Amino acid sequence: MTITHPGVPTRTGAPTCRFVRPGENEEERTEGRNVLGRVIYGHGGRAPVLHGGVPLVRAAMAGEGADRINEVWVTDRPVRGGRDGGLVYAEDGEHFLCATRIEPDGTYRDTVRGVYEAAFALMWRLGYTELLRMWNLVGAITGPNSEGVENYRDFCVGRAQAFESWSGRIAGMPAATGIGSLRPGIDLYFLACRSGRVRHLENPLQTPAHRYPARYGPKAPSFARATLLEQDGGTGPVLYVSGTASILGDDTVHPGDVERQCAVTLANIEALVSPENLRRHGAAGGFALTDLDCVKVYVRDAEHLDAVRAHCARVLGGVRDIAFFNVDVCRPDLLVEMEGICR
Repeated sequence: MTITHPGVPTRTGAPTCRFVRPGENEEERTEGRNVLGRVIYGHGGRAPVLHGGVPLVRAAMAGEGADRINEVWVTDRPVRGGRDGGLVYAEDGEHFLCATRIEPDGTYRDTVRGVYEAAFALMWRLGYTELLRMWNLVGAITGPNSEGVENYRDFCVGRAQAFESWSGRIAGMPAATGIGSLRPGIDLYFLACRSGRVRHLENPLQTPAHRYPARYGPKAPSFARATLLEQDGGTGPVLYVSGTASILGDDTVHPGDVERQCAVTLANIEALVSPENLRRHGAAGGFALTDLDCVKVYVRDAEHLDAVRAHCARVLGGVRDIAFFNVDVCRPDLLVEMEGICR
């Protein structure tokens, strides 16, 4: 099934993300642009569907009493949506958003590999050959599977196998987030593009995740620390920052101290997006922490939420689109993780 949303493009930049909170007008927040997809970070969840012709993901990320966040991806181009098996997607001729869900199971690795490969095949068939960003919301992320293996490590095996099998066609691993969810199973959505120059960036302060030693699991996590899209037409670069935490090298630092973990996390992001790091990767330009937008902050323990909010307010200033979620992080000793987008 396909549904087309007509529109006259006035800009041709990358899709824009906006957070719409209860009581806000979506059309005003998105400036009347065409919707490419929605992700509701709310109190419950279900498998993604086509709603109004574009993907709608409902992820259980907001606990009792917390406001839900409607993450809306918009574009200046006409949008066409469709379904392919368990995948729902939308495309605008340059950009592609796809979503799916893996229901709870004793082990995940084989299903994860199959789902990733199906998504890669659809993306490739439609002509979107550059991965930009992936989100993986994993229930009981640090809990054990039926074999006693941590769910995140089990997930990482399947994801790595999919990237290995597609290594001849997909050039590099993109920015990604792997974070806890408040319900079992795995919700996944990702962005890809057709044109533009894509660079996957690493952080000089951190070991590349895909080179982590075996003590972190049988397969290292398959993602880059950020992905830079240098767009055609001179519309300016967009930098997608992966989920980032208090890790130096490959070690967690300051376990038990949420303030110091916040400081290291933000310092990691600052080094990652800096002009020096972009030059290191052969790219011009660069960003500061105050250029971050669409910031999501994941806090493991509810009692730390106020301290993390205050720390982010001091450092990030007046970022409008920032959301906080009380969910597990991918290591038991990590108290906070952050991600965002720089334009």
